[in-house]
Amino acid sequence: MSRKPKRLFVCSQCGAQSPQWAGQCAECGAWNSLVEERAAAQGPGALRRAGFAADSGIRALGEVDAVAEARMTSGFAELDRVLGGGLVSGAVVLIGGDPGIGKTTLLTQTLGMLAARGVATLYVTGEESLQQVGLRAQRLGLAAQDMRLLAETEVERILELAAAEGPGVMVIDSVQTMFTTAVPSAPGSVSQVRESAARLVQFAKQTGTTLLLVGHVTKEGTLAGPRILEHMVDTVLYFEGDADSRYRVLRAVKNRFGAVNEMGVFAMLDGGLREVSNPSAIFLSRHERPVSGSAVMVTREGSRPLLVEVQALVAESHAANPRRLAVGLDPNRLAILLAVLQRHCGTVLYDQDVFVNVVGGVRVAETAVDLALALAILSSLRDRPLPEGLVVFGEVGLAGEIRPVQHGQERLREAVQHGFRQALIPRANAPRRPVEGLEIQAVQHITEATGFL
Repeated sequence: MSRKPKRLFVCSQCGAQSPQWAGQCAECGAWNSLVEERAAAQGPGALRRAGFAADSGIRALGEVDAVAEARMTSGFAELDRVLGGGLVSGAVVLIGGDPGIGKTTLLTQTLGMLAARGVATLYVTGEESLQQVGLRAQRLGLAAQDMRLLAETEVERILELAAAEGPGVMVIDSVQTMFTTAVPSAPGSVSQVRESAARLVQFAKQTGTTLLLVGHVTKEGTLAGPRILEHMVDTVLYFEGDADSRYRVLRAVKNRFGAVNEMGVFAMLDGGLREVSNPSAIFLSRHERPVSGSAVMVTREGSRPLLVEVQALVAESHAANPRRLAVGLDPNRLAILLAVLQRHCGTVLYDQDVFVNVVGGVRVAETAVDLALALAILSSLRDRPLPEGLVVFGEVGLAGEIRPVQHGQERLREAVQHGFRQALIPRANAPRRPVEGLEIQAVQHITEATGFL
């Protein structure tokens, strides 16, 4: 007589298990995250089989070969930048993004370029037929004879065929469609995603195959499935972009083989994705004449300096509570800057609506945007444009002091390359030698910076 499978509830955020449903997870505190699953019968060796890498035994740190991993270029310089220099053997990369943003196009082009160079590749699709993948490859102009395709969703079958094929780079599109026979639940469930990903990661580590996983996202913009999925992989990338824009931004939020917060920029064209080697040009809007409420600053995305335009609109408010809206910026920084302007510059904004925006959909998280944002707000309030060809960066303290920011020299060089002739920067960032073609004004307090208006 067969025993009825035991039912339990699994948290989709942390993977914790509970014998009964509850509104809040007792482990991580997430609300409404418990999902009902059927427990899989596990033998004595189940925990050992779930290991990610082969058993190497206990070794001294000095005995470990610490030679840097050899990297392989993907064919996209922007993708290599985000990955930290290229693809690493045995690395597992998870790429998430909204439906239709271009995840499949990016990976199809990447595998096509790798296959054209003689790299053994395998594209596993669980959402499309082989004919659909072939039509996309033909539209992208990829060599059909070089790519190896597989339409399958059973993990055991995929690993069996992959072991015989021996690919150097393998794509799974997508991990939410995969299932393993060891778990008696539907594909996409918490248990299935966790167990399927664990087996795929184990295969990549043991064989040295570079594994690229496509992940779905929820309506909140986070990766679907258990949160532990992001901990199991080596790198997590997000592919972002506005529906009405042809530009796409690839960001790294986790990377065991490189720096996080790197950014790669692509343009979606009829023939597929194309790299944007000079993203500053697309994030700057060249006005026919100087306009009030606009300031240009130099931010840094990972190792790349980037010129962006910060815009502000200050308008009289007829509501009891004036609006404060920030797009692409931290709303808390906006509130702090408004208080600093009122305290140290005598600027009264309690009866004004303040709207600020970073052009191009870029998100600026660093405090180097403070000075540019403050000048944009004052420019809009007084209806006085900033001088043409002026670039601004610097952190504003609560006492009104202008604090230095990191990589000031690189920011100035980026401004010179794009034709800017003036720079307003913190005094501590002033270069020891003059910068050719750039007039630098170094300030120490916010009241000194207001002289440009």
